Amino acid sequence: MRPERPRQAVILAGGRGTRMRPLTDDRPKPMIEFGGRPFLEHVVELLAEQGFERILMLLGYLPDVIQEHFGDGRRFGVSIDYVVSGADDLTAKRMLLALPRLDELFMLLYCDNYWPLDMDRHWAHYLAVDAPAMVTVYANSDGYSRSNTRVGADSMVEAFDRSRSAPDLKGVEISYALLPKSSLALLPPDGDELVEQALYPALAEQGQLAAFVSEHRYYSVGSMHRLPLTETFFARQPTVILDRDGVLNRRPPRAEYVRTPAEFAWLDGSLEALATFADAGYQVVVVSNQAGIARGAMTEADLREVHGRMVWEATEAGGRIDAIYYCPHGWDDGCACRKPRPGMLFQAQRELQLDLSRTTFIGDDERDGQAADAAGCRYRSVDESTSLLDHARAMTTSKLERISA
Repeated sequence: MRPERPRQAVILAGGRGTRMRPLTDDRPKPMIEFGGRPFLEHVVELLAEQGFERILMLLGYLPDVIQEHFGDGRRFGVSIDYVVSGADDLTAKRMLLALPRLDELFMLLYCDNYWPLDMDRHWAHYLAVDAPAMVTVYANSDGYSRSNTRVGADSMVEAFDRSRSAPDLKGVEISYALLPKSSLALLPPDGDELVEQALYPALAEQGQLAAFVSEHRYYSVGSMHRLPLTETFFARQPTVILDRDGVLNRRPPRAEYVRTPAEFAWLDGSLEALATFADAGYQVVVVSNQAGIARGAMTEADLREVHGRMVWEATEAGGRIDAIYYCPHGWDDGCACRKPRPGMLFQAQRELQLDLSRTTFIGDDERDGQAADAAGCRYRSVDESTSLLDHARAMTTSKLERISA
C-alpha cells in the first residue's frame, strides 16, 4: 500500500549547545541569528514552503526562548507544538516522550542543520527505493566534514558509524529523515542513547534504511568555524548562473570552439543583460563545457585569454562576471562536471555558498536544462524568441517588485 506523504516534521532542539558558548549562554543554539532571524526560523520557513503542516519541537535547554518566539506557529504558516524534557536528556528519551504525538510517518530533523529540501524530489525517491526509512546524506566529495555513512549503488545505507572510524565511509548523515513511527521500537526503553545511534545501524543491518544522497552542501549552527559560511549562505545574495556559448556569445558550429578573444562575439543584448543584473545586485556565474581543450583545439591558457577579455568587456559595459567554471574534458570522458552533469553547478554552490534551490540557471540547450534539474536550480532558456536580456529584465523587475512590496 502506497504511504501518504508526511505532513508532520519533528525537530530535535533540546541540547545545551556547549560548543557554541558564549553564544548559547542565554539561548539554545538554533536561536543564534543569521540575517536577523534565528537559524531555526529558517528551518521552519523551509518546512512550511515544502508543504509540512505540523511541527513538533522536542525541547530541553531554555525551552521558553523557542516557545516565546514561535508560539503556535500560526505566523509562520504551520502549527507548532512542543514536548519539553530535561536539558541533559538524550535524544532517544525525547523521542519516546513524544511517541503518542507522532504520525505513522514523519520527517525528523536536527535543529542545527539546514539543507534546501525539495520535498517533491525527496518523496519521489523515497517511493522509488521502497524502504521503510530514509535518511539524507551529504556526499561529502569536498571533505566538508568527516564521513559517517556508506551508501550502496542501490541507495541503501550499508553502514552508519557515528564514531566515524569504520573503513570506506563516504557521506555525512544530516537527518532530514523519513521515519515510520514503528521504527522507534528499536529505541532503548530507558532512552539512554542518541536516536541516530539507536536506529540507523540496526535499520541498515536489516536492509530497511535508504539514503537520499545530495551534493548540495548543508549549513550548520553546530560549530563556531562553520558560522561564517552559514552567515554567507543565509545572506542569499541574488545570483544567476549562465551558460556561455549561445547565451552570452554566438555559439560556434558543432565541434568548433572560441579559441581567441577575436573569435568571441557577444550576442545582441547580452552586455546590456549583464549590466541589468549588476544594477539589481546580482552575482553572475558562468559555467561552460570546453571540450576543445581535451580535443587539442585550444589550451587552458587560450581559454583564460578569452575569458579575461570577456570579463573586461562586461565590466566596461557596466556588468559583472564574478566567477567562471569550465569543464575541460572530452565528450566521452565520463567526468562529473561536463553538462548535463551538474558538477560545475555544485562546485559554484560550495565555493560561493549558494542556495541552488533559489538560484536560476539560464542556458540554451537541453543539456543545460538537465544540469539545472539535477542540481535543483530553476531554469530559463534562451532561444530565438527570448534573449538573455529578456530574462534579465523579467528577473530583475520581479526582484525589485518583491523588495518594494
